[in-house]
Amino acid sequence: MNPQELKQVMSSGLLSFPITDFDAEGNFRPSTYIERLEWLAPYGATALFAAGGTGEFFSLTHDEYSQVIKTAVDTCAGKVPILAGAGGPTRAAIAFAQEAERLGAKGVLLLPHYLTEASQDGLVAHVEAVCNSVKIGVVVYNRAQCRLTPDSLEKLADRCPNLIGFKDGIGDIELMVSIWRRMGDRFSYLGGLPTAEVYAAAYKALGVPVYSSAVFNFMPKLAMDFYHAIAKDDHATTNRLLDEFFLPYLAIRNRKAGYAVSIVKAGARLVGHDGGPVRAPLTDLTAEESDMLHKLIVAQGAQ
Repeated sequence: MNPQELKQVMSSGLLSFPITDFDAEGNFRPSTYIERLEWLAPYGATALFAAGGTGEFFSLTHDEYSQVIKTAVDTCAGKVPILAGAGGPTRAAIAFAQEAERLGAKGVLLLPHYLTEASQDGLVAHVEAVCNSVKIGVVVYNRAQCRLTPDSLEKLADRCPNLIGFKDGIGDIELMVSIWRRMGDRFSYLGGLPTAEVYAAAYKALGVPVYSSAVFNFMPKLAMDFYHAIAKDDHATTNRLLDEFFLPYLAIRNRKAGYAVSIVKAGARLVGHDGGPVRAPLTDLTAEESDMLHKLIVAQGAQ
């Protein structure tokens, strides 16, 4: 799959980021990760992102990363394309991206470089170096310390043919409109705020109908039903699901920093697809919070 083919795949449908399975000691557990991918693949996600933010990329060693990506690529071959997270400082991000390409990933999601602030020239140099290090498609994640402007993205679009996607994790509507109006269909666009369903209707109105669903990890039918309702402008269904599930879900997620990942792992456990604990510095939900989430899940019926 060349970068333009990947861009076409990512221009419609629902995308998702599987959690990474750990055992009780916090080690990668490939057996249940394989089961997870085999469970999720038939539900209809357009692409899956292995070792992304929800997959706790930030806590993986290079060897663990290789195991996760290889397992995902081998398990999903012929079913759904796998994109791999890559991030950190430029040389580390290049190493991750090249390893993902070697293992057969169809593309890379370039996560923020973390911690240090950087100028637009520095960010452009960082993204350009990663893009130039691989031949597969690259999606840049605008979030945290990586906040690219329309001018910077225009430079990157000219210099990097394989930069085919833009994921927004900031939620700055003015910036998003400016980017979309400047770049048009040069990129595929992906709504990537935590619990993206809450923003899905607004982003569709902006011209960004595609988003990534973390809830797909444990409520795949609900996630797909919501996506189809958004696509059809079925406001009655989207409003009902927001009121019944997503807004109460947010109330739990917002109790502690880092719960955007922890609540997804808790949900997977509650539906019988336990992915193990999160790794430090994240913390798992309390028993009370897990019980609150369980009630929300049960109310939505079998998946």
